Amino acid sequence: MNAEAITMMIVAMVALWGGLALAIFNLTRHDGADAEDFHRDL
Repeated sequence: MNAEAITMMIVAMVALWGGLALAIFNLTRHDGADAEDFHRDL
């Protein structure tokens, strides 16, 4: 692999794993009070 391919691979990995980390952080930041107030008729 040449340097350009390795650079692009690192950029893609940072984008994917960083997005996953931000999504998990966003989900854990909420206290879950919204889930208790949400009632759904089935």
